[in-house]
Amino acid sequence: MLTLIALCAGLGTAQVAAAATIHAVGIENQYANVISQIGGEYVSVTAIQSNPGTDPHAFEASPAVARELAAAQLVVRNGVGYDGWVRKILRANRNAQRRVIVVQDLLHLPENTPNPHLWYKPETMPAVAQAVAASLTELDPAHAATFAANVRRFDASLKPWYHAIARFKARFGGTPVAVTEPVADYLLEAAGCDIKTPWKLQAAIMNGTDPAPQDVSAQNQLLQRHQVRVFVYNQQVTNSLTASFLSRAQAAKIPVVGVYETMPAGYHYQSWMLAEVNALRNAVEHGTSTTVLK
Repeated sequence: MLTLIALCAGLGTAQVAAAATIHAVGIENQYANVISQIGGEYVSVTAIQSNPGTDPHAFEASPAVARELAAAQLVVRNGVGYDGWVRKILRANRNAQRRVIVVQDLLHLPENTPNPHLWYKPETMPAVAQAVAASLTELDPAHAATFAANVRRFDASLKPWYHAIARFKARFGGTPVAVTEPVADYLLEAAGCDIKTPWKLQAAIMNGTDPAPQDVSAQNQLLQRHQVRVFVYNQQVTNSLTASFLSRAQAAKIPVVGVYETMPAGYHYQSWMLAEVNALRNAVEHGTSTTVLK
């Protein structure tokens, strides 16, 4: 009988522990990864957009996604129009206890910010990590010290990426580059690169609209006349136009760096960002293309 009571008590304890785990959702998997790093064992995290082989701008939420969000205690989303569909779902499933972190708001950016790929900004994820820790602490005060320690650990783990950016800028600042769209523009700017592709062309490709012929011509000239040293190519949003730019870059022997909107498999946020900077450096220093991160 005592054994049975002890067993039941043990099961009850396990059920309480399981129930205490915070259910969090990162709309983009890079944010889900940071939530996981800060929350550790006290958080169960789901990523909604996690396939680097699809166009995240064309994402449509399913009923299963709506149910996942309705059950979440913490949600982190990008904002600036990138994942506006989330707002509608959360409004339809109100929960006064749910914490929602909008990265746009953390960075004090207006809704019309032209480049929504905020995770490429070096200052973004420390702000996200801090906000996640604050929200988790509100939901689970008993583990506040753990969350705070994980933030410190996370911030320290970003230093190799920051150092790589600084080294690139010190040696290769001013490097002219062409891009298909502004996915990695924040990172390129932090590294001191000179982005030559017309903004209107980048925006048109990003938004799926027809670019002006003169902008397409300007991009072609950048590649054909070797006016750039690197071509930065978004792997996730491709069409016949971006494929033609890629072909021109390869024909001109301009090294290509493939970048992603969604974190590729096998990486965490820090290693992904560091890999992108290393690929950029290899392109400039050695003429090496990295079309796909492995």
